[in-house]
Amino acid sequence: MENMWAPWRMQYITGETEKHDGCVFCTLPEEKDDAKNLIVHRSLHCYVILNRFPYNNGHVMVIPYEHTSDILSLDDQTLADCQLTINKTVRALRNVFHPQGINLGMNMGQAAGAGIEEHIHYHLLPRWNGDTNFMPVISGVKVISEALNDTYEKLKAAFEGMA
Repeated sequence: MENMWAPWRMQYITGETEKHDGCVFCTLPEEKDDAKNLIVHRSLHCYVILNRFPYNNGHVMVIPYEHTSDILSLDDQTLADCQLTINKTVRALRNVFHPQGINLGMNMGQAAGAGIEEHIHYHLLPRWNGDTNFMPVISGVKVISEALNDTYEKLKAAFEGMA
């Protein structure tokens, strides 16, 4: 029998995640500790952060600084910056992880599956043929094969290497 060790997931399972006063997506970039908060890139109107509880290696989010639950409230400059940052993020993910595909999406509202519905954010997930195997189907377990700090270092370097 093979044992998989992912003790960091217990925080998510038990709900014992770090508590923030106010919106987590607003407070993290204000703290100015990008390595601790897993922020790999900052742009004028948005930032890129690793998902602390990823579905796959390299699972990141592009988040506008503006606190809103409605994409229609974002101005054109913010929307354009978010899209350009998404494009840059796709390049970084391809350079670092060489995925065979990438899921890109946004869940707006609880009914759509948003875990943090008060602040919109885009999810980008690298995907590989066969990355969904018997583990999640049979045992309800997803294997994340790289530590978040290692993923952070790789993606941070990829963003810094871009113009």
